[in-house]
Amino acid sequence: MSEFIPPAKPIIGDEEREAVDRVLRSGMVAQGPEVAAFEAEFSAHFVQGRPAVAVNSGTAGLHLGLLAAGVGPGDEVIVPSFTFAATGNSVALTGATPVFVDIEPDTFTLDPDAVAAAVTSKTKGVLPVHLYGHPARMRELEALAAETGIALYEDAAQAHGAALDGRPVGTFGEFAMFSLYPTKNMTSGEGGMVSTATDEIARMVKLLRNQGMERQYENEVIGFNARMTDIHAAIGRVQLTKVDGWTTTRQENAAFLDANLQGVVVPPVAEGAVHVYHQYTVRVPEDRDGFVAALKEEHQVGAGVYYPIPNHRLPSLAHFAPGLDLPETERAAREVVSLPVHPSLSQNDLERIVAAVNAVAGAGA
Repeated sequence: MSEFIPPAKPIIGDEEREAVDRVLRSGMVAQGPEVAAFEAEFSAHFVQGRPAVAVNSGTAGLHLGLLAAGVGPGDEVIVPSFTFAATGNSVALTGATPVFVDIEPDTFTLDPDAVAAAVTSKTKGVLPVHLYGHPARMRELEALAAETGIALYEDAAQAHGAALDGRPVGTFGEFAMFSLYPTKNMTSGEGGMVSTATDEIARMVKLLRNQGMERQYENEVIGFNARMTDIHAAIGRVQLTKVDGWTTTRQENAAFLDANLQGVVVPPVAEGAVHVYHQYTVRVPEDRDGFVAALKEEHQVGAGVYYPIPNHRLPSLAHFAPGLDLPETERAAREVVSLPVHPSLSQNDLERIVAAVNAVAGAGA
């Protein structure tokens, strides 16, 4: 029996373990010098030197970013429904209203026309998600934000190193959030990074992550405990030295799949876009769930389905969207399958994935 190929696989090596040991031996394990160094290195590496603030999760990064950007009760923020629930949750946690709109079918990201139609006098901003590692339609969204006066934010949880027209994601919005969860393109074990357009927003995120204080016991605002530890930052700093190589491998793996898969709709890449393939997501128009089951049972190939229930139909968020009809979101939720593309795949693994997909897709034709 062939060995199972998992849909995702975190890579933690000896260097990461040594970095953790170094921090543990130092006795400084809470937020400290490792976090500061990680912030500076991440900023230089991914967001052209914009201020970057480390937090304890991607969700915390979105929540604090929105608060720091002035989002609160009475505001609306336009978001996709086809994403992880953290996007809508973060808006709701500020007291604002998430307004769900449809995606465009190619990139699975916000449809700019749908966004334009949803703008009201209460709209504070729009929060596109660079889903699966492909940049959202930022040219159109930037133009819309400038035209209407609404703010532009970014959920770059899955998009470390993605770019559009030579400009990296994380440099478009008032703030952007990158996730550092174990399955992302790089990890700190758990954590998030917020890049900001201004020092003022960065300072507010720093206050909010640390009980509202910059100096001990001088609390300026009501804040949270959303600090990253030096242990997590040490892991992230090592991963930062490896992530570009992993991204190249993901792109090479995706190119092999593009060239050899049959019977499924492979992910297109928009003109001017750099896709970093956090996920390699295909469409299976007929019986997606049967397709996933057959890959696993007959071929020992894992596949992920992100996201089978759109946000606007989740019990937690549905009350924000009564009677809402998002046809492209519903179609994607029915059809998408994410195939393994991670850097740990061997050439034999890639050939097995291709053979499995082509066999299952052919059998279903």
